[in-house]
Amino acid sequence: MTFTTKAATLDQQSSKEDPTASSRKRDHIELAFQSQVAGSTLDQRFYYEPLLSGHPAPQSLKRFLFLGKTMRAPVWVSSMTGGTELARTINHNLARACREFGMGMGLGSCRSLLYSDETLPDFDVRDTIGEKQLLFANLGIAQVEELIEEGEMPRIKEMLDKLRADGLIIHVNPLQEWLQPEGDRFKHAPVDTIKHVLDRVDVPVIVKEVGQGMGRESLRALMQLPLAAIDFAANGGTNFARLEMLRGDKNKAAIYEQLALVGHSAEEMAVMANQLLEELGDAVQCRQFIISGGVKTFLDGYYLINRLEAPAVYGQASSFLKHARGEYESLQQYVAAQIEGLELANAFLTVKS
Repeated sequence: MTFTTKAATLDQQSSKEDPTASSRKRDHIELAFQSQVAGSTLDQRFYYEPLLSGHPAPQSLKRFLFLGKTMRAPVWVSSMTGGTELARTINHNLARACREFGMGMGLGSCRSLLYSDETLPDFDVRDTIGEKQLLFANLGIAQVEELIEEGEMPRIKEMLDKLRADGLIIHVNPLQEWLQPEGDRFKHAPVDTIKHVLDRVDVPVIVKEVGQGMGRESLRALMQLPLAAIDFAANGGTNFARLEMLRGDKNKAAIYEQLALVGHSAEEMAVMANQLLEELGDAVQCRQFIISGGVKTFLDGYYLINRLEAPAVYGQASSFLKHARGEYESLQQYVAAQIEGLELANAFLTVKS
């Protein structure tokens, strides 16, 4: 038998045992130079442990209780939008993904629902998301302050009942309101308004910023209140103060441009929260967190929820929004890949202390 004949025989045998071997090996040769990582910045946040686990089985993430309901993935769809026809598509696609993958969801500002049901179809996603998944409505601190002053606090409960929501998110956004052409002005410190709500509305309440994060003393104040959770909404993701500058007067934007750079990253806030958990001890009443703001990938989320020494999920907004505006399949594929990434991280990565 000639060498050529032997080679052909071996190729035939190999193709039976590993039918993609030939094409795969060609790919390896052609792509080897493109896959070089020399000069790239390695991700130094993790220890990579390839010997201690098999490949994760699908749906291997552990279920856990958060805000009183069982979640199948530590992912929160952060508040985004409402009140337009496109928002209806976005919200219902996001709710469908939350149901399929076991995530929680915060709606965009539900202000319009306080006085009218005209935009209710944009927000009414309970049937889509199902009863088992977390769904929170959302109001700005300015609207809450106004309801208190006008003696119309019952409107909050009426809105939550319309949506069959599990609770209320209050977003605190002084810089956004200041820079927004139509912005409101706060008459009272937001923490006092939040305390008033907690005293008079018997529903779970989450407090969040809108893209600047919050400092140590604000965290200290919130962690001593009986909140359901604190959402970081840190600097690094969508920054609504900057967004309003882009909408408004260019001269004013130039003056206040630096304000968009003020704030705190999600990692910095996790460190501050850990310090306050230890410092405050039994005075801490809120021990659940949503880590959002600059969370681009499952690796960012996995890292941050493992850095925080308290029950936490991580939130994303713009990355979900990108895939939620059209056919559901695009969002479905994106979320499935994120969940698989989390399963791989759990199997092979540990966070460096």
